[in-house]
Amino acid sequence: MSGTSRRRRRGRYRKSCGRNGRARTGWGDVRTVAGLDAAFVLSRSQALKKGSRWTALREANRAIGGVVVFRYPEMVEIERAHAVVRLRFPYVPGLLSFREIPVLLAALARLKRIPELLFCDGQGYAHPRRMGLATHLGILLERPTIGCAKSILIGTHGELIGKAGSWVELIDHKAGGERIGAAVRTRDGVKPVYVSQGHRVSLESAIRLTLAVSDGLRIPRPARAADQFVSEVKRKVIRNL
Repeated sequence: MSGTSRRRRRGRYRKSCGRNGRARTGWGDVRTVAGLDAAFVLSRSQALKKGSRWTALREANRAIGGVVVFRYPEMVEIERAHAVVRLRFPYVPGLLSFREIPVLLAALARLKRIPELLFCDGQGYAHPRRMGLATHLGILLERPTIGCAKSILIGTHGELIGKAGSWVELIDHKAGGERIGAAVRTRDGVKPVYVSQGHRVSLESAIRLTLAVSDGLRIPRPARAADQFVSEVKRKVIRNL
């Protein structure tokens, strides 16, 4: 897709979001958006222990959280912050947000102002308990949140056409066919991302906003920037172990 085509597509989605190209959520007009991500770090001695990858995750003793803030709809970065904290919550499948949220709150506390819309690298409503990271964090902060995951945790979806901007519902057939999210194509011919509403945002708005902050790559810009930022911080932390 050419740069001109990407700009036109992003412009159409932004115009559909509200007056003056501004998006609206349950919080009102959106002027700042942010991506958040978290990672775990092993101590040197733990990293040398034999065992499975999941054993290593359970033994992780630090968490790193990062947030990158953009002015919307221009998508100009205006601030970033990170934090490193000791882990207090054990690894429990389906409850990963309890390990991630403390460090994300610590990173957010270092910002001048909490952004108006948060994109989390993880699930929102598309979770076995309907309470993924994006939903959990949004409730705590009373801020609109969107889950934008790289893989499916629960549910299935039908065929998705290859054109950027297309999407198909993510369905939990074990729960009577409930719609829990969507597979969204952000770039022609690449794997979709899995979007679900977190807090104070409808699924349709979550999809529209995800496409509005996408810039031609698979992972929307806020989530991608946060992932890269946290990876950089993690490398520095590991070097200092």
